[in-house]
Amino acid sequence: MKKKTFFEAILIVSFLLLAFGLSKYTKPNVAIQEIKLQHEVDEQGQAYYTYKKKKVFLDQAVLWEQSPFTQKGELDELPEEQFLKKIEDEKTSYFQFKKAYHFNFFSLLPALAAIVLCFFTREPIVSLTVGAACGAIMIGSYHFPEYTVEMLAQKSPAKTLVLYLWLLGGLLGIWQRTGASLAFANFMTEKFVKGPRSAKLVAWGLGVVFFQGGTISSVLVGTSVKPVADKENISHEELSYIVDSTSSPIASQLAFNAWPGYVQAFIYVPGVAFLATELDRIDFFFKSVPFCFYAIFAVLGTFMLSIEKPWFTCKRLKEAKKRSRETGELDAPNSEPLAVDELSNVDMPKGYNPHVIEFLLPLFTLLGVAIGTYVIYDSPDILLAFGLAFALSITMAVFKGMEIQETIKAAVSGMKGVLGGSIVLLMAFVTGAVSKEVGAGTYLVEIIGGDVSYMLLPFILFLISIVIAFSTGSSWGTYAVVFPLAMPLAWSIANSGAIPAESAMLFMTICFACVMDGSVFGDQCSPVSDTTVLSSMSTGCDLMDHVKSQAPQAIFAASLACVVWFICLAFFI
Repeated sequence: MKKKTFFEAILIVSFLLLAFGLSKYTKPNVAIQEIKLQHEVDEQGQAYYTYKKKKVFLDQAVLWEQSPFTQKGELDELPEEQFLKKIEDEKTSYFQFKKAYHFNFFSLLPALAAIVLCFFTREPIVSLTVGAACGAIMIGSYHFPEYTVEMLAQKSPAKTLVLYLWLLGGLLGIWQRTGASLAFANFMTEKFVKGPRSAKLVAWGLGVVFFQGGTISSVLVGTSVKPVADKENISHEELSYIVDSTSSPIASQLAFNAWPGYVQAFIYVPGVAFLATELDRIDFFFKSVPFCFYAIFAVLGTFMLSIEKPWFTCKRLKEAKKRSRETGELDAPNSEPLAVDELSNVDMPKGYNPHVIEFLLPLFTLLGVAIGTYVIYDSPDILLAFGLAFALSITMAVFKGMEIQETIKAAVSGMKGVLGGSIVLLMAFVTGAVSKEVGAGTYLVEIIGGDVSYMLLPFILFLISIVIAFSTGSSWGTYAVVFPLAMPLAWSIANSGAIPAESAMLFMTICFACVMDGSVFGDQCSPVSDTTVLSSMSTGCDLMDHVKSQAPQAIFAASLACVVWFICLAFFI
């Protein structure tokens, strides 16, 4: 056994043994959670709040002065949960008090195990699985497969599986088999590329069009533009930076994709009216998009670089541009470009001629349905949008002469292509759920909630998200770990009296945006991220040349974002 493999095995066993020891020889600490409820009053004058789309009436609420929670009784004697009513200056407020449990610092063990293992193994599936297993063992669920099934047998994981694995994977598979996406990319390059500037601008534009982000954007944009960009002497460092920075950042901005449906599952906070239902949380997601300033500056920064009027260019990227324009050398000396051939192959049936409309019509259908349902119902129906686009792609392929069996085979092939990503997402669900069960959020609220300034919390969340995403190479995996901790913490501070009540939602929005952007930033800069690797492969760039030339650009955009967040906090809260 290699030393590295042996060390990784020791790490895994150590984490699992530590979790087992905690379950056997430690007793969880009891903490009191105080949640201020956003209540409404019905026509009969009864106060209620919304929980999972249902009204919970507060007629049994105990007066603040009479509750054992406010009398500081013995923890063991307190009820598990109680609703309280506080009357001040003829204004009534409602609170939910409940006992919560945590393992002190070890409540962070599931997330910590996933981060450390991913850093050393560079394998997110194994890392997230071990992290989830640690949490399950800590709470006494030693039958981990059964626990995993229970966690995944819920509505949110099921919808993500249908959307991400079946519909998105199937759509991509058909586009690849028919050559539709390649036809569109070739159309763009042939019609609009006239020189280095227009070649980079087309790469940027394609990154915006392929707003699903991730692998599809990186592969299609990189492989499509690379031949033309090479002719125009555009360095591979420049091209890979443009491809990577219009992948996840643009997907979080043009979020008519799988992102809102996935993220909303992790941001529920009891008693918060604007996060009460799935539709509320998706609406909150879209309202928060304008505050994702890192993503905005990352996309605008690559646009300015594309038209050769950059705000900021790091030394390495300047040298790459000068080298490629003056000598024609597209890669740095001693670089080892990653292979790209297997990513650019399109296996179309014999005699099948792809047309750009085969890409545009399903894409416009997807956009039209997603945006239309958002306008009509205040929430985009992403499943319907992808389902109709998928069905339309199959229909067009069959009408053009592709056999139905061949079409289904192409869809299944596309599903196989995103299987690995689907497993990562599902294990991220389990890790996020188990982190909540072992009290990670409760612990952070207890140690940070009463001490940290509301001005600092968004930046702390931003840094935590960066570290986790950089280590795991996954923005979506980071959301599952951080959001269940961050949102209750943000709500706790929003109701601590430090900020006006009318600014609570804005503060929560900024905290949400910081987690979103920190995860995207960390994922984008991580050498173990799939989009980082695929951006390098599809553009023929050395992986570390791409990482080292992109990081300063990303840091500059992140710095600008922090300045704007600070302005929002200082002047609008």
